[in-house]
Amino acid sequence: MEWKVNYPFIYFLLELNTVFVYRIKTHNYLNASDLIDSSEWEAYELQHLSQFETFNHEESEAIEGWGFSLEYDKLCDIVEIVNDCIQKHRSVDQRLTTQAVHIVSTESAAGSVRVALAPPKHVIGFPDCFSIGPLWKLEEKRGQDFRNDWLFENINDGEEDVYQNKFTNTLREIEDIPNHVPIYIWYGNNADEQCGLRYFLYLLRDKSNEIFLINTTEHSKTNCATSQLNSQQLAQLFVNIKERKQLTTQDRLILQNEWEIVSQNNDVLRLWINNEIKGVPENYFDPLIIETIEKLHNEQVTKDFIKTGTVIAELLPLIDELPSVFFLECRIRFLVYSGVLALKGIPKSMRHYSVKLRE
Repeated sequence: MEWKVNYPFIYFLLELNTVFVYRIKTHNYLNASDLIDSSEWEAYELQHLSQFETFNHEESEAIEGWGFSLEYDKLCDIVEIVNDCIQKHRSVDQRLTTQAVHIVSTESAAGSVRVALAPPKHVIGFPDCFSIGPLWKLEEKRGQDFRNDWLFENINDGEEDVYQNKFTNTLREIEDIPNHVPIYIWYGNNADEQCGLRYFLYLLRDKSNEIFLINTTEHSKTNCATSQLNSQQLAQLFVNIKERKQLTTQDRLILQNEWEIVSQNNDVLRLWINNEIKGVPENYFDPLIIETIEKLHNEQVTKDFIKTGTVIAELLPLIDELPSVFFLECRIRFLVYSGVLALKGIPKSMRHYSVKLRE
């Protein structure tokens, strides 16, 4: 695939003698689904391939009634090219017009923080769960690809088609933060947010911004994750923090170094134990899953299949630090594949199949 930029237009030579022209109309980063809108595209015919080097759409006539289809991988490549172009042409004012940036480990928590805080503010929610899946070299492209492959092969959350775009776009947002604005990192006492805290600080290691930490577990005096607090609770929590101490250079280095340790491990399940991130075996929750299914069988008149969603709903109140409902579903599938559980249905999502203990 050949391409070139005539900003705000990008030319893609995707088919023989046909140039597809995409017009950038936003300073926001795009996902693959955004490019499906044909209204931002035009197509032009070349007489010879050699014309592409000098091609300018303003000197040509667009083809009427055209269409094209792309493999998803190629569409993702195009998204990256478009987003790189958006980032390159963003001015400082377009990148950020706010008094502070708030970074949160989950998108759901970020939504609550957006509602909780008065404008002007900019909230970045990371589209991931750091308590599950490999974190090896996640600060590098190879580590991100490695994690993406693991999630694609193991987790049925319906996000596999947009995950990598969203992840990369969030990295861009963090990279775009100007050095003059203060940064607030929200986190709780759980493996997901504690890993996120260290990862964010590693990504920010070359920035000179003032950084402030907001531990929602300590300030709310609950064991809740940030995403479990509503916007009113978060707003009150932010107001009640009377003394906001800037994170010292020494503490930043300590947490950055702790990230480097975490990112050297091959664990795929982590818990927050005794104020530390601890890797635990992948099958850590398997005994509890089996015990819960056995309990549900005992409540049946005749032992029968149980909806996977029902099993997970029973598990939730039993686990102090929930890693991810999709990880629990992954482990249930593993118990099926390993012969511990019998299967009824197709395990493409937790609502599509049922399980029972084998005799």
